[in-house]
Amino acid sequence: MTGNINSVLTGAHGPSQNHLLAALLDAEFDRLAPHLEWVPMLLGDVLYESGGKLQHAYFPTTSIISLHYVFENGGSCEMAGVGNEGVLGVSLFMGGATTPSRAVVQTGGHGYRLNGELLLEEFNRAGPVLSLLLRYTQALMTQMSQTAACNRHHSVDQQLCRWLLMTLDRMPSNELTMTQELIANMLGVRREGVTEAAGKLQDLGYIRYRRGHITVLERNGLERHVCECYSVVKKEVARLLSDVRQR
Repeated sequence: MTGNINSVLTGAHGPSQNHLLAALLDAEFDRLAPHLEWVPMLLGDVLYESGGKLQHAYFPTTSIISLHYVFENGGSCEMAGVGNEGVLGVSLFMGGATTPSRAVVQTGGHGYRLNGELLLEEFNRAGPVLSLLLRYTQALMTQMSQTAACNRHHSVDQQLCRWLLMTLDRMPSNELTMTQELIANMLGVRREGVTEAAGKLQDLGYIRYRRGHITVLERNGLERHVCECYSVVKKEVARLLSDVRQR
């Protein structure tokens, strides 16, 4: 099911739930608003495959999208996540049109879909949208590079803390639906490693895990246990996007 922007503009699923859409000036928003489609994003949905040409940009509101690099043997690991702070489809306006990553819905919810040509047209106006999207792209690049460093140098339980905190930052609650197998695919580690790491965090009283559901009981504990990678990304996103207005 999809919905025209007019039917949800003032409702609980309005575009202002996405920080980039909320930051648009009135003129830019008014040009794009009639073309925004409110769409469901179900857990496990593949929004685009590695090497495929992108047709749409996606602005998540209540969903989270995971960008995966897929190896020749079929394995994969997460490069970055996109939630209500950003947009999926930077290749559309960076000149590539395709990407080597796969985009999979990590947390089900909703968002807005926009024809890629319309986003590119707005970007090429060389106005406020260009500046906003370039700063978001820099923040996304920081997240990707920090994720690569974290996966190489930090323990699985620290990586899990980073992933949990970044997911919580994009959600209104402390309840996550995610199996250990999916988390292992996200982090690019063995499922046994996730089992051990989750058990350690549960023993410390930071989380409760059962049957694919994770409840964060003590966020402060996760923040004490996590490596510096989480704060590096969070501070960079705040620095790059701190001066944008919100609708």
